[in-house]
Amino acid sequence: MSLKVDRDSMAFTFKGGMLPMTVMELTSADPERIREQLAGKLSQSPAFFQHTPVVLNVEKLDEPHLALERICAVCRAHKLLPVAVRGGPDPVKQSAWALGLGWFPPQEASRPRPLESVAGDGDDEVAEPIAPAGEAEMPAPLPGTTAGGRIYRGTVRSGQQVTAPEGDLVVVGAVNAGAEVLAAGSVHVYGALRGRALAGIHGDAQAGIFCRELHAELLSVAGNYKRLEDIDPRLLGTTVQVRLSDDQLGITPLA
Repeated sequence: MSLKVDRDSMAFTFKGGMLPMTVMELTSADPERIREQLAGKLSQSPAFFQHTPVVLNVEKLDEPHLALERICAVCRAHKLLPVAVRGGPDPVKQSAWALGLGWFPPQEASRPRPLESVAGDGDDEVAEPIAPAGEAEMPAPLPGTTAGGRIYRGTVRSGQQVTAPEGDLVVVGAVNAGAEVLAAGSVHVYGALRGRALAGIHGDAQAGIFCRELHAELLSVAGNYKRLEDIDPRLLGTTVQVRLSDDQLGITPLA
């Protein structure tokens, strides 16, 4: 016998999504070393440390579960909010759950399947091949960015999220405040960028962000972030490129 669910009485629904998330890749499990480095980062970019959710990547650590609770305490003391742990053996998973955190498998295991392997899965939307960027006076895709991108034509409105999980994303239009554009490769916005743009969401440090008019709420390349208040005011409203160099985001004008 099947039970009929009254949708009006439902309290919630589950929906998939791709939310921007800062990954803190740990190379030391020493809480004091982490505390010292966080204090230095806080002095450089205080706006970033405003209850920002982070995923702790412990793949490079030995027995990270022994220090996980102390590492979380150090993060919270600096206004970072650990929400999950990535990688590690079963004891790490158990420690994460005991601390009320989620757990993700190692990055390689969680990569999405290539587009070729999901062809015919019933998805009606087909990503358009990216046209040569020179046709719209924008730079060519950076070396190393992935293929199989997507073109979105029109304005990305507040509350809307547009993604290219397998390559570059080209937006032929504007990105409004409160909107998000995400790509495994580079993000090209052929209009005003007022929302959030995240390139290299799977860790591609060769990705970049290009836009005609910069007013972004947040910029990210391979997990390295810059918020609006961290951007040089002289660059606002101009045509720029955003590149990653030595784990720092650089924003430079485009002629």
